[in-house]
Amino acid sequence: MVVGRYRGLGLAARMGTWMTHLSRSRIRRILAAFPRTRVLVVGDLVLDEYIWGEVSRISPEAPIPVVEVTRRSMIPGGAANVANNLCALGARASIAGFVGTDSAGKQLRALLDREGADTSFIIASRSVRTSVKTRVIAHKQHVVRFDDEGPPADGERMRSRLLAKLQSSRRRFDAVVVEDYGKGALSQRFVDGIVALARAKGIPVVVDPKKEHPLKLDGVALVTPNREEACVLAGVPPRSDVTPEKVGRLLARKWGGAAVLVTLGADGMCLVEKGRRVQHIPTKKLEVYDVAGAGDTVAAVMALGLANGITLAEAAVVANAAAGVVVGKVGTGTVTRAELVRALEVG
Repeated sequence: MVVGRYRGLGLAARMGTWMTHLSRSRIRRILAAFPRTRVLVVGDLVLDEYIWGEVSRISPEAPIPVVEVTRRSMIPGGAANVANNLCALGARASIAGFVGTDSAGKQLRALLDREGADTSFIIASRSVRTSVKTRVIAHKQHVVRFDDEGPPADGERMRSRLLAKLQSSRRRFDAVVVEDYGKGALSQRFVDGIVALARAKGIPVVVDPKKEHPLKLDGVALVTPNREEACVLAGVPPRSDVTPEKVGRLLARKWGGAAVLVTLGADGMCLVEKGRRVQHIPTKKLEVYDVAGAGDTVAAVMALGLANGITLAEAAVVANAAAGVVVGKVGTGTVTRAELVRALEVG
């Protein structure tokens, strides 16, 4: 893995606690850098399946709705959705992880290939059951979800194989995203290897963590937990009155000074950086249809920001707008540069 050079876009002046707006010229300069950026995404690969239908009656067999299926669709999920978002934004994404030799694994790889992602770092194995999340949706509402998944039978051997493959690659990357969905692709030893490899090449690492799978994250540039994940990982009761700023500072110390971006849903984001004032990026009022994949979008945009030398506060404003676009779509979604320009200029 060969480092790509940082392409500085010029540092903005130190910003106040509340930052909500970027100039039109700044927006276009930031987004224009995305197609020149290569990002490696490592983590749990998921195939998101959607069964769409309508409900007009209740089953005579039990008090449950009868969904009359109208269509089915499949979309990359988990870490694969981060790569999908990167491709939608015009960046060049490589995806590393595991799938089975089953039909779901082949379908997921085909979807990523179609979107332009580099899938050469995906390892297919008979010991893996490709993670599939099947959602039934009627009238834009989730009815039920089925999860078909299981950890790799020989996970440590496969992780060692994948790490060796990345170490021997001469592919150039500008940033790395580690996306943890707790499906067995990541271990502490493996993540340590990825971070060490990236640091040796001068590449920033962004981690989207999983609260059920706490990891030591010393050496990473940025961690992007949501509110609940941040509280659990900081050892704070999720329903306590501890502020996001306090939780973010606790996590920054825990993770060796990494910047922490706590996503707060309708309340926006809270960015904690060492040596800087805490930034709170509020969100505008949104019509939310589906929050699935919003965290993946944030991780993708923040990695692009780090790779291109813009401030984390600016990147967070862009990521906040991108997540706002995605939650307005039904199903795991992505955001294009055109959609992002509109969202930022209107916001």
